[in-house]
Amino acid sequence: MKPSLDLLRSFLAVHRTGSITAAAELLALAQPTVTAQIKALEAGLGRPLFERRPRGVVPTVAGDDLARQIAEPLDALEAAVVARTPAGAAASSTVHLGGPADFLCDQVLPALAGLTGAGLRLRTTFGMPDDLVAALLAGRLDLAVSSTRPRRAGLAVTPLHDEEFLLVAGARWARRVERPEDLDDVPLVAYGPQAPILRRYWRTVFDARLTRVAGVVVADLRGVLAAVLAGAGASVLPAYLCGPPLADGRLRTLAEPPVPPLNTLYLAHRPAALGQSGVALAHARLLDHFQTASAAHPA
Repeated sequence: MKPSLDLLRSFLAVHRTGSITAAAELLALAQPTVTAQIKALEAGLGRPLFERRPRGVVPTVAGDDLARQIAEPLDALEAAVVARTPAGAAASSTVHLGGPADFLCDQVLPALAGLTGAGLRLRTTFGMPDDLVAALLAGRLDLAVSSTRPRRAGLAVTPLHDEEFLLVAGARWARRVERPEDLDDVPLVAYGPQAPILRRYWRTVFDARLTRVAGVVVADLRGVLAAVLAGAGASVLPAYLCGPPLADGRLRTLAEPPVPPLNTLYLAHRPAALGQSGVALAHARLLDHFQTASAAHPA
């Protein structure tokens, strides 16, 4: 059997929502229709895709395997269709968007800027992953970018962007670092008191435990960059923030690992939220923007 796109689309909606009722709401279909589509797909493939539970459904191993195979191409197809929606379709629509302050300001808002001319209104909220997920589930946010993969029922999650991290300092400190040991004499600038980004870099690149306390702590990576550029010390920052100062020499890398540490950012939403034209348009634009950027600059 060669499954139709309608069957696969309904399957993916059920897989993501964990509920035939929620999937039917998302797809604007009757619940019996979605149930019949899932049964038809299972019959055609000759295997169960879900286990029925009192509260929703749970995918089988075969169901998870199928979702992994079809999610990316179906999302790309939907994004291509929505991206070609007439500009007026976003008029008078407000999208509530959350995520890390630096990534939203430096990357996400510029990617969505062109939609405001079509009448789209954006409202942003900065926060940590747990707070963003809670706001999504409560309906206070429509879309959220998270630095960790949300694993909560009722959310659809798509990988959005791989951050590459660089160990950097201004020229004053960079001149003093010729070997990893020299870093011991360079003050550190961190994103948080526990310096999670710095600690992860030391562990993965130097195979060592970082025990030092940061001299400066700034809860915004743009502030970390400003402090480093002003000569406060060294830090680990995502490459997208470092481009211009690296290009003009104000910033220098202090290590060149064969495989730089990466962190995946995820785009999450309640499936039903894509029924709103503005949310669907913003979601499709972000996927298209970052997938295009990734293809233009492969790792």
